[in-house]
Parts: sequence; C-alpha cells; structure tokens
Amino acid sequence: MKIRIDPHTLERAEERGASEEEIIEVIQSGIPFPAKSRCLGKAKVFEFQQERMGKFYEQKRVEVIYTIEANTIVTVTVYVFYGKWED
Repeated sequence: MKIRIDPHTLERAEERGASEEEIIEVIQSGIPFPAKSRCLGKAKVFEFQQERMGKFYEQKRVEVIYTIEANTIVTVTVYVFYGKWED
C-alpha cells in the first residue's frame, strides 16, 4: 500500500522529535492500537539515548495516526513520547 505523509504530520514530527523515516517505519512495522474517529494507529519504540529539552531519555515511542483512502495510507498526525518501555 502507498503511504502519503500529510504536511501537518511532518510539521508535528519536527516539533515533537520524529523523522519522516521513523514515521514510515512505524507504519510498516509498528504495533497497531485503537485510535479515535475512524482512524487507525500504530506505535513503535526506538532507542534514543539522548537529551531532549534538558533531560536524558533512553527511548522514544512514536505513534502515527492515519486513515486509509483508496488503497493509500494517509497520515493524520504523529505523537512522540520519551521515556523507557519494557521489551
């Protein structure tokens, strides 16, 4: 299936600390979770091992919210959470 990343998603990704490549990886291999309003969601935890806004974080969890339109995945937004998750 084709993936179309909406410009709004890319803006939010930049603000929140995710890349276009990570968004694609989440869509391709992330774990599905329920989302609101006929949307779908997938999430994936990435190793981070960096500081963000003055605090060190081991990992980040990238969540992509999307819809499917005419055989194309269209992103709605992306959320990024920082911390440590169990394997």
